[in-house]
Amino acid sequence: MDRRTARWLPGSLFGRLVLVLAGGLLLAQLLSAAINLAERDRLLLTAGGVRHAQRIADVVKLLDPMGPAERQRIVAVLSVPPLILSLHEKPLAESDGPGAGTRAAMFGAMLRASLGEDRAMRVHPGDPSAQFNRPMAGPGFGRGPGAGPGPGPGMMMGGRPEGHRMPPGMGAALRTEVQLRDGTWARFDTLLPPASEGVPWRLLLALGVLLAAVLLLSFFAVRWVTRPLHVLATAAEALGRDIHSPKLPEDGPREIRQAAHAFNTMQERLSRFIEDRTRILAAMSHDLKTPITRMRLRADLMDDDELRRHFEGDLKEMEAMVTHTLEFMRGLGAGEQRQPVNVMAMLESLQSDNEAMGRWVRIEGQADAPYIGVVSLLKRCLANLVDNAVLYGERATVKVEDSASALTIRVRDEGPGIPETELEKVFEPFYRLEGSRSRATGGTGLGLAIARNIARGHGGDITLHNLRERGLEAVLTLPR
Repeated sequence: MDRRTARWLPGSLFGRLVLVLAGGLLLAQLLSAAINLAERDRLLLTAGGVRHAQRIADVVKLLDPMGPAERQRIVAVLSVPPLILSLHEKPLAESDGPGAGTRAAMFGAMLRASLGEDRAMRVHPGDPSAQFNRPMAGPGFGRGPGAGPGPGPGMMMGGRPEGHRMPPGMGAALRTEVQLRDGTWARFDTLLPPASEGVPWRLLLALGVLLAAVLLLSFFAVRWVTRPLHVLATAAEALGRDIHSPKLPEDGPREIRQAAHAFNTMQERLSRFIEDRTRILAAMSHDLKTPITRMRLRADLMDDDELRRHFEGDLKEMEAMVTHTLEFMRGLGAGEQRQPVNVMAMLESLQSDNEAMGRWVRIEGQADAPYIGVVSLLKRCLANLVDNAVLYGERATVKVEDSASALTIRVRDEGPGIPETELEKVFEPFYRLEGSRSRATGGTGLGLAIARNIARGHGGDITLHNLRERGLEAVLTLPR
């Protein structure tokens, strides 16, 4: 599936499943409605054709034994739309062959079933306007002057002087001619029931109710199926923030139980791995501090003051690296409980501490509500960002932007900035730009790495951007 097609699809699995089910059900209902309508029309046509064919057969059987005068009276009585009856000496319609049409062929077959195969007959499609909207003369219609009462060539016996009008909503017209036993041809102009043109509201209502019921059941079924995926995604997000988050309940269908069990097993392994690594590093830190302390004591015994200062500086840097590395690898206080944090009070405290050291720090904006997090970690993160801005950019401006979805803190400096290719590399542990590799800054290359780990541990992130005029901006985003 290409991106242009995926753009029009719902973003969630729940929405896509509902869309597929709804589209499939709607297509199935439309096809079902079309089949039902076609079958209904066919059944109506067949039922109407059988009724008219049986009526014609009954009339033919009634006229067979009668004489001309009696037939004339019967014809006058029975010639009522949708069946117009007249008597003739010769047939006018052509034989009902292959060109007679499907309806004519079906009607002829039904009529032969009622009258028998030995009866001569003709069935042909007719013109309903010409056959039913013309005046019908009385006996002797079509004969010349002085004609008597008997039938002549092409004469129509019977009919009504006032004529017949085509009934409203007429269907197809058929002209049927059947030869009576004495050779006279009885002509029947018949209107078959019209195909239904109205909207079948009952059928549409039944299909609509069925579609709504199935869609409602599908909605709850899909929601029931996709809910464990939502729970799994929420648990994965919580795991990224806290490795000791509660485990998933291992219940539900077999596949869901297997996924929950695998997730819980992964969480246990990660937790054990971090704890084992922390214990090893804690032991290493303890073991390293002992020789560092001995070396510091021996440095105090040195007679050369210049050499002693350099030696003590190296020892301090080594001790700082060991301490910072231990903090970085311990998971940065992941065992502490989260609580509401007054971010503005924390920033004002950092501002006071920096101003006491002669640094310039300004705060702009306001946090609307406390942020739920680990106090010590958030303070360490903000302190690292402010220290980085003051040490390498002379001044720090902290802008606070709060919304319902996230708390954003921008820390800007007035330094030379960082090359675009280095903006991500400075987050790597122990990575320092060439210009900052001096003991004067006191950096170990872990400040930004620790700050980003803290942000990501709270579900957020830190990004760096060079400002257009001058300076660097560190953007801390913490989701609410």
